[in-house]
Amino acid sequence: MGLTHPQYLVMLALWERSPRSLSDLASVLSLDPGTLSPLLKRLESAELVVRRRVQGDERTLAIGLTERGQALRCEAERIPPAVVERLGMPLADLERLREVLGDVIAATRAGSGAGSGTGRGDVPG
Repeated sequence: MGLTHPQYLVMLALWERSPRSLSDLASVLSLDPGTLSPLLKRLESAELVVRRRVQGDERTLAIGLTERGQALRCEAERIPPAVVERLGMPLADLERLREVLGDVIAATRAGSGAGSGTGRGDVPG
């Protein structure tokens, strides 16, 4: 596909909804707009996205997909099933792993990861 993982995540967010404001995209991806801007510049250079100022609000930047960016979605949709097949693990195990990793991410964001008393992997401290 020719995308880095962060670029792929940007494209996933835009395939979900396009156009998006820079601030919305940064929020969805949990990235600082300053970190996101270079990713968008590379995607724009590859003619996958277009950045435009919103008419009537020059401060707001809208990020949208080009036709080429939209077409790339078909190729991207083949990736998850191929990864699952290559791993050779039962889908139920992968779904449980995703759930647990989601819990870890949520706990990290909430600042309550350590010492929560769950009894599962608590770090003594």
